[in-house]
Amino acid sequence: MREGLIPAVLGTVVSASGASLLRKSKYKLVGTGVLGFGLAHMVLGAIDLIEHR
Repeated sequence: MREGLIPAVLGTVVSASGASLLRKSKYKLVGTGVLGFGLAHMVLGAIDLIEHR
């Protein structure tokens, strides 16, 4: 399995859950934080995928 694939996929799942939390008006701040963590995982996973071709 390629290095960086797991963080990229995990980041996608976390970003999707953060985006779903943004729709609920009560949890907008939590949704923003979860979405940010997910996007960070996606970026770091993509960097690992590119770096370790």
